Amino acid sequence: MFEFLKKLVSNPKATKKKVKPAATPKKPKLKATKKKVKPAATPKKPKKEKKGFFSFTEKIKKGLTKTRENLSTQLTDLFKNKKIDEVFFEELETILLTADVGIKATEILIQQVKLKVKEENVQDESKLKAILKNCLAEILIPIESSLKINNNSPFVIMVVGVNGTGKTTTIGKLTKFFQNKGKTVLIAAGDTFRAAATEQLSIWGERNNVAVISHETADPSSVIFDAVNSAKAKNIDIVIADTAGRLPTQKHLIDEITKIKRVITKCHAKAPQEILLVLDANTGQNAITQLKTFNEALGITGLVMTKLDGTAKGGVLAAIAKESPTPVRFIGVGEGIDDLKEFKAKEYAEAMFE
Repeated sequence: MFEFLKKLVSNPKATKKKVKPAATPKKPKLKATKKKVKPAATPKKPKKEKKGFFSFTEKIKKGLTKTRENLSTQLTDLFKNKKIDEVFFEELETILLTADVGIKATEILIQQVKLKVKEENVQDESKLKAILKNCLAEILIPIESSLKINNNSPFVIMVVGVNGTGKTTTIGKLTKFFQNKGKTVLIAAGDTFRAAATEQLSIWGERNNVAVISHETADPSSVIFDAVNSAKAKNIDIVIADTAGRLPTQKHLIDEITKIKRVITKCHAKAPQEILLVLDANTGQNAITQLKTFNEALGITGLVMTKLDGTAKGGVLAAIAKESPTPVRFIGVGEGIDDLKEFKAKEYAEAMFE
């Protein structure tokens, strides 16, 4: 009988012991699930937002490193050796001219800086840089103008410029830029005088997965004519037409490029909607001569300033703003496919004097 009672007492204890361990692991499982969900959601958004903002502004600053370092070094030396007087401003004028700011823009900057320095009693290098930066931004703002694609499809962009300015590379980067905006693009290899140009455009076409219309022996006008008609038939948004590089002194070649413009208009009455001149920042004040010549022949509607990362003379845009004001659409600040940036006056001025 005692043995029977012992069994009855021992059984429930055994059962309880089995239940408790079974219940205990369930709680940690629920807690573990909650912990997994929270960290997955938290870090993603800030990283994406910061990365996008950082990469855009820093690219421009990085691209203008040579210009900024050149100006900063000279301004620091100027402050070490001079008090702010007429001699100081004469030397500041020389510094701005060597950065290709141009005579007209330099005169305006010096006048504005003199007034600010007197009003605020500036004796500090960092304050002077801030004044220069703000005054430069005011000069550049009138030529800040992004390219607007209208609905007269296809939107034809005729790309012109001297050989070596980076036209072909610019076309490749422009293609990528417009694709990122959701536009379809077709490239016309109109530089039939240079076999390498067609080859380079074909490579860019493959990289961006877009068609390139080219004919090895055909007249440039006929290549671009075919491209525009092809874009019409396929409902493509944008045609980017390359043209052969021409020196401003080669009048017969300049006349030929005006013929290309007329042919484009014949097959599409609203085209070309944009005539984009590509300029190399390394050419300095010569860029203004090129701009004036091409503008007289074609009526330039926008500019791309390339190779700003390779020169210490980034002030050339200020010279253009005052001597031959033309909308600046893009600036090239590096060799990568995403290193063609829309021109922003304040960011540009910030990158020059920060």
